[in-house]
Amino acid sequence: MAPRRDLSMLCTLLFFMVWLFFPVMAGALEPAEVLVVANSAAKGSVPLAELYMQRRSIPPSNLLVLNTGIQESCSRAQYAKQIASPLRRYLTGRTIQNPDIRCLVLMAGVPLKIRSSDENRNRRMRILQQEVKRLSEQLNNKDFQKGSGTNTIKEAIGKVRSEMAALQALTDQAAVDSELALVKAESYPLEGWVPNPFFYGFRQKNFTLVGKDQVLMVSRLDGPSPETVKRVIRDSLAAEVGGLKGKAYFDARWKMPVKRPQSGYALYDYSIHQAATFIHSSALMPVVVDSTDSLFEKGQCPDAALYCGWYSLGRYVDSFAWQQGAVGYHIASSECTTLRDEKSSVWCKMMLEKGVAATIGPVYEPYVQAFPLPEVFFTFLADGYLTLAECYLLSLPYLSWQMVLVGDPLYRPFNRRQ
Repeated sequence: MAPRRDLSMLCTLLFFMVWLFFPVMAGALEPAEVLVVANSAAKGSVPLAELYMQRRSIPPSNLLVLNTGIQESCSRAQYAKQIASPLRRYLTGRTIQNPDIRCLVLMAGVPLKIRSSDENRNRRMRILQQEVKRLSEQLNNKDFQKGSGTNTIKEAIGKVRSEMAALQALTDQAAVDSELALVKAESYPLEGWVPNPFFYGFRQKNFTLVGKDQVLMVSRLDGPSPETVKRVIRDSLAAEVGGLKGKAYFDARWKMPVKRPQSGYALYDYSIHQAATFIHSSALMPVVVDSTDSLFEKGQCPDAALYCGWYSLGRYVDSFAWQQGAVGYHIASSECTTLRDEKSSVWCKMMLEKGVAATIGPVYEPYVQAFPLPEVFFTFLADGYLTLAECYLLSLPYLSWQMVLVGDPLYRPFNRRQ
């Protein structure tokens, strides 16, 4: 583990790396740079927006009230007419005396995801997603694991995922949040993903699809109920006062390899280990790492403040007693397909219901390489200079895709600017 002095030097280096490679983000996000977006058609959306703006001292003029559908999904046409167009008009209509908007906060009631234009493809994708879920549950069944057939199930999952990949390659479905990150861009392909020019892993590459000045940070304050959203706002502010306390839990599936993998599940498993190593070296809190195939079991994680792990598809495991202000995410497909469905056990919805203040997940199949890289996200978060939204943007590989950040974008659980 790195000594404390080396860690301090690393933190300083990271800060100047952000300043050098991402000059648009050289100063941490301020309340006046945040635009709050609510939906007048959804009961409670505007009052929640006003509450959040009051608590964070966001100027009253930084509120945009849309009138859009109240379902969690919308069509491409609805998105363009009811969400993107009025937002562009607002942004272009701001006077030069007002600070530029750098971040959007979508309140509960604003649609979560954009459906594909191809309904036949949508139906087939839903069938395949259910098949992956069924096979994954069978694979994770402890009684099944005692017998044979594990490899056969893994091969079947692989075949289903290959078909899903072919369908997904040219899809225009996306998270509303991820699409709005590029609402300022004049033109970009809707099919597939767009490389994020702010992603720390792309810092030595040159992307021409979109410029950094065309990218907005996007977060949402949403959840199973208005009370959940109020609690997230309250907990984020409270945790900033004394700093986030508790334990960090990292659930890898394999031992730390000697060499850094280049891609796929192996890279993300390695990145979970790297995140754990940094948090341990920071001395912010105790760290627990599980590097076996099994998940943390029910009730095994008291005082949970930070979490990253994988893989339980659409089936939250009640392992955690979440601390006030807790931040974490689970790397698995479609864990943010809904934030409201009472019957759903997807991780984002359940983590919010159980007490986290911030989480991340995809609304559709994202592929593992689209998740925020754990070592980047948790390193910048623990460093304390940048806000939650900035840590997310620096760690996120792709835009116009499936990922959603749920939480207060101004939240800094390890605040270094007080």
